[in-house]
Amino acid sequence: MIAIWKELTFSTGGTVDFLEITRALQEELSKVGIKNGEGIFFIPHTTAGLTINENADPDVVHDLKLSLERMVPDLPTFRHLEGNSCAHLKASLMGFSLTVPVSQGRLALGRWQGIYLCEFDGPRHRRLLINWRAD
Repeated sequence: MIAIWKELTFSTGGTVDFLEITRALQEELSKVGIKNGEGIFFIPHTTAGLTINENADPDVVHDLKLSLERMVPDLPTFRHLEGNSCAHLKASLMGFSLTVPVSQGRLALGRWQGIYLCEFDGPRHRRLLINWRAD
């Protein structure tokens, strides 16, 4: 088995931001030259997450942000001293890792799918750890 580790850094633009990173990940995949296998993506931050969702209509991201805000409002009864409890909760809902198949040198995503770095406590610089694997 071949395993190649990479690290990328992304800058987010707002307190809450969904940054589509599909193209950057595909470019990294092209550089390492893996044709068939998988990409494992992990974000080592407690107030940011990763998700896969539609990347054709920006209203989907708008609706995701709106729904997350309604599900996890910033409550005065939160006890975390940094005041960003809702960011931690939203990141936990999104998750911190993804595994995506690689087929013929391409991320094997659906036609309308994109990979998003989800920021909930920005703007910040975020690290993304990547493990490309091939048999």
